[in-house]
Amino acid sequence: MLALISVSDKQGLLPFAEGLVAAGFQLLSTGGTLSALKAGGLPVRSVAQHTGQPEILGGRVKTLHPRIHGGILGRLDLASDAAELAAQGIAPISLVVVNLYPFREAVARGAGWDEAIENIDIGGPAMIRAAAKNADRVTVVVDPADYGAVLEAYRAGGPGVALRRALQRTAFAHTAAYEAAISGWLAQQAGDEARFPGQLQPALQRVQALRYGENPHQAAALYRTTTPEAGATVGGARVLQGKELSWNNLLDLDAALRLALEFPGGPCAIIIKHNTPCGVARDASLEAAFRAARASDEVSAFGGIVAFTREVDEATARAMTEGFLEAAIAPSYSEAARAVLTAKKHLRLLEAGEGLLRGAEGKAPLEFRSVSGGVLVQERDHAEPPLDWRVVTKRAPTAEEDEALRFAWRVCKHVKSNAIVFAHRDRLLAAGGGQTSRVDSVKIAAARGGEALRGSAVASDAFFPFRDGLDAAAAAGATCVVQPGGSVRDAELVAAADEHGLAMVFTGVRHFRH
Repeated sequence: MLALISVSDKQGLLPFAEGLVAAGFQLLSTGGTLSALKAGGLPVRSVAQHTGQPEILGGRVKTLHPRIHGGILGRLDLASDAAELAAQGIAPISLVVVNLYPFREAVARGAGWDEAIENIDIGGPAMIRAAAKNADRVTVVVDPADYGAVLEAYRAGGPGVALRRALQRTAFAHTAAYEAAISGWLAQQAGDEARFPGQLQPALQRVQALRYGENPHQAAALYRTTTPEAGATVGGARVLQGKELSWNNLLDLDAALRLALEFPGGPCAIIIKHNTPCGVARDASLEAAFRAARASDEVSAFGGIVAFTREVDEATARAMTEGFLEAAIAPSYSEAARAVLTAKKHLRLLEAGEGLLRGAEGKAPLEFRSVSGGVLVQERDHAEPPLDWRVVTKRAPTAEEDEALRFAWRVCKHVKSNAIVFAHRDRLLAAGGGQTSRVDSVKIAAARGGEALRGSAVASDAFFPFRDGLDAAAAAGATCVVQPGGSVRDAELVAAADEHGLAMVFTGVRHFRH
C-alpha cells in the first residue's frame, strides 16, 4: 500500500508515519516532509523518484502528475480504470495525508503580497480534493487530530465507511476554508472595490460544540475566524476557569468586550445583562470603577457579565466575589487576583490580551446576521464620536457637560434601539432601549435612574421624532442632550430644548442597534 504524506503542520508526524510503516505502508513524500521523515529514520521515497519527473519552477510543480493523481483517483472496482492504471504502470495510492501551505499564518504575521502569493498551495488542495472524491477507496487525512483514529483503523483491518465519510467531510471543509481565507485576503487588498464581492465565503473554524443554544432545545456551536487577529475578540480569548461557556454567555461577553473597547486609556468596568449595559464606570482604580458600575443597577448586575479595560488586580477580584457574576473578560489577571477568583469555581474567566488594553478590536472586516433564506452583511459600526458636533441650542454645553455627553454617546451606541442613555462624565446612570417608541425608552430609563438623573447628560441613538421624549428627559433631570438630528421636526425640538434651558448638540451620526 502506498501512502503519500506532505504536510506543513508536522505535529505528530513521526509517530503517525512509524505506525503506517508498521501497518505495511510504503511512504511517498516531498520537500520538508520528506526531509523530516528521513531524519526520523523512516524508509521513504520522494515523489520525484515515483513519477520520474523532477520538481520544476522552484518547487511550484511537484505532485501535479498522472502517476500521483491517477494513483489517487483510480477506481479499482471499475475494470476500465484498473486496466488503464496497469497499462500506464501507475500504482494505486491508498492514503493521502496532506495539509496546506501556511497562508493564513503568513498573512497574520504581516507577509507582503509576494510572500502571501507563494504561500497559496496548489498541489495540496488538488490532492486532498482528489482523495476526498475517491473516499470509497482512498483515505484522506488533513488534521493531525485524526492520526490516532486512522492508525487504529488500519491496525484493525482498515477504515470503515463511517470514518471515511467523516474524513471526506473534514477534507472538503479544510480546502473550502483555505480558499475562503485566500478570497477574503484578496478582497481586503482590493479595499472598497471588493468590499461586498459577488461570492462571499467566510472562513470559520469550530472551537467547541455548546451544551445548547439560546434555549435548551436548540443545538449550537462556537466558531471563530481562521485568521489569527491581533486585537481583542471573544472568539480568540483564552478561557482560564469556570463552567462551560453558553451561547448567551458568549453573546453577553461580546457585548461587554465591544463596549469596553470604547474606553481605552484608563480603568473602566462594564456590566452587561441580557446583551444590554446595566453598569459602566471609569475611575482612578479598577476596583472603584467596578463598584461604581455595579452601583448603577445592583439588581440587574446580579448574574451579569463584566468586562475590564485593565488587568484585574486583587482588590478588584475581591470586589467581584461580593456578588454573583456569570463571567468576566479582561486583558489579564494578576496572580493574586487569580488566587482570589479560583474560589468562585463556576465563574468563567476569559483573558483577551493586550488588544483590550489598547482598545484594539480584532476587526473582521464584515459582520453577519442571519435572516430566513439568507444572510445580511454589513461593516461593523466603528464610527467615532464627532469631535466637532454641532451646537443647535442657545446654550452650549459646559466643559463638564461635553465630557458627559461624549461618555453617554459611546454607551448609547451599545444599547438596543430605540436607545436612551443618561450619564455623568464617567458613569452610566440609567439606560432604556428596545422599545417601540423613543419616549417609552426615556420613561424606562427615568424610572430606573430616579433622582440620580438630576444634572445628567442624555444621549439618543437616533433623532427624537417628537418633543415628548425630550420633555420627558428634561423632566427626569437632564441638562444636556446629544442626538443625531435629522428629523423634520428638528426646529420644534430645538425650541423645546431652549424652553427647558437644555444644551443640545447634533452629531449627524446614527447608531441604531436592532
